[in-house]
Amino acid sequence: MLKRHLHPHFDHLLTHFPCVALFGVRQCGKTTLLNHLPGQWHYFDMENAADRQQVLADPDLFLRLHSAAVVIDEAQLAPPLFPALRVAIDRAREKKGRFVLSGSSSPELARNVAESLAGRIALTELGPLSLPEAFALEPSPIFPLLAERASPQQLMDAASPRVELRDLLTHWFQGGYPEPWLNTDPEFRRLWQRNYFDTYLLRDVGALFPTLNRDRYRQFIQVLSQTSGQILNNADIARTLGVSEPTVRDWLNIAHGTYLWRHIPAWDRSPHKQLVRHPKGYLRDSGLLHRLLQIPDADSLSTHPQAGRSWEAYVTEQLLRGFANAGLPVTPFHYRTRGGAEIDLILEGDCWILPVEIKLGTRIEPRALRALEEFVADHDCPLGLVVGNDEKPRRLSERVVSIPASSL
Repeated sequence: MLKRHLHPHFDHLLTHFPCVALFGVRQCGKTTLLNHLPGQWHYFDMENAADRQQVLADPDLFLRLHSAAVVIDEAQLAPPLFPALRVAIDRAREKKGRFVLSGSSSPELARNVAESLAGRIALTELGPLSLPEAFALEPSPIFPLLAERASPQQLMDAASPRVELRDLLTHWFQGGYPEPWLNTDPEFRRLWQRNYFDTYLLRDVGALFPTLNRDRYRQFIQVLSQTSGQILNNADIARTLGVSEPTVRDWLNIAHGTYLWRHIPAWDRSPHKQLVRHPKGYLRDSGLLHRLLQIPDADSLSTHPQAGRSWEAYVTEQLLRGFANAGLPVTPFHYRTRGGAEIDLILEGDCWILPVEIKLGTRIEPRALRALEEFVADHDCPLGLVVGNDEKPRRLSERVVSIPASSL
């Protein structure tokens, strides 16, 4: 089993909360992680008819008989469980690490958590394999340094490349789902990705939204693959598909809520700038994106018209997974002014802001560096970050540092 970097943070949460929820896209490794929890846990899968019957026949009685060390997998399929779980937790509120919930489709699960378990539960997310996880490396040291407002020199000292460039590009092309990553047969990977998407439509979307027109939704995801990494215009998508804008908004919420799509809102906290306020978004797994774009191999990817946008989304996702695995909460934004100044990613953490420019090549245009430096000065950021494919970290100005993507 490949070591998952979220594991220490997840175990830490169990020492502080009665219940911990693990979200994540289907087939990203949630069940494998939960099967390696310390101690003896009772595991119930809500997609298994017998387990579902045992839990839901009388949820209150079930939780009296199973009052600790209980894992409920695909918990979004068991809404009656949540009120009973609140009562069970409150019977012994001081006891920690009693229940674990997991789910691959968050809209229903998040709603039940918010309504029934607020204050009683910690939330965390597992994604597909990050770059260091895929190559069995330890977590990168740069994420805690960034959260601690490290100096440019401290960051440069920690940001040496950790994998070869060819390995980095392979991970970008293939994506991070564990099963196809560990299987070296290209035909298996192709078939897995095709069948995975069909399973996503039939199981996750079909179960949660039974009235959804799956054929039209499939077309919608194909359109999203073409707009991945761009500022979204819902009206254009609606016209392309022949549906209403409210329908497009609903479908975007479904794609985001089932972890297929990452919604990136616009930064709106620079009062003296005229800002573009439309959101961006991207398909979260680069391998699935490249399958939908019908890119056959990594060499073809490097010259594809959407390579730059795909790379930006890939690096953004690696950054967000790195912070999440370390237990460091961040919120992503994008930044664009009506005058044309643009920064690919703004990360907001606890008491810090990090602007990030992402480049597929080794150089950054002077105009992009000016926008980055201006944002750093206006918002008193400890530093601005450029992530590209240079061979080593470099200091580009007093508070702007370039690091290789392979250091993530």
